Amino acid sequence: MRTAQINRTTAETDIALELNLDGTGKSSIDTGCGFLDHMLTLFAKHGRIDLAVTCKGDTQVDDHHTVEDIGICLGQAFAEALGEKRGICRYGDTILPMDEALILSAVDLSGRSFLVYDMTIPSQKVGTFDTELGQEFWLAFVRTAGCTLHIKQLAGSNSHHILEGAFKSVARSLRQAVSIDASLDGEIPSTKGVLA
Repeated sequence: MRTAQINRTTAETDIALELNLDGTGKSSIDTGCGFLDHMLTLFAKHGRIDLAVTCKGDTQVDDHHTVEDIGICLGQAFAEALGEKRGICRYGDTILPMDEALILSAVDLSGRSFLVYDMTIPSQKVGTFDTELGQEFWLAFVRTAGCTLHIKQLAGSNSHHILEGAFKSVARSLRQAVSIDASLDGEIPSTKGVLA
């Protein structure tokens, strides 16, 4: 089973995260940030991964540390669960419509951390959630997952739809990238012989 358990405690957050890449989309999410709970629940569903996350964070300050540190932990979990990445498809891409919003994402599980975040979100907040934290989450994720991720907004005027479309699109791209390609017969999908 391609699974991982991550525990991370700092002066700002205390996080426990469990991941199963070969799951069915089940989730148990309690981050202390309602909008992030919603995003991670749909991320698990659309990625067909099982995900459990609890976080006690300094949300009395704001949600920044909680969002960033959970991104760190989720990226670590993906890296641990994938191991050497033998037999994986490696690449994935999705263009996802959500009402008026249209979001493109593409991922390469290359071992190289790079984020292109081309989004224009019209409002500063969705509820109490600072919309700029979407970028902080994905930046933290790619740094620890060791992947290249492009997220591009092709259309959209509703901030909730744009952010939700991004999480759904990335989930589906990752679902493709982590899937096993039987024709590879356990090979590492790189001419270098390593994805690190």
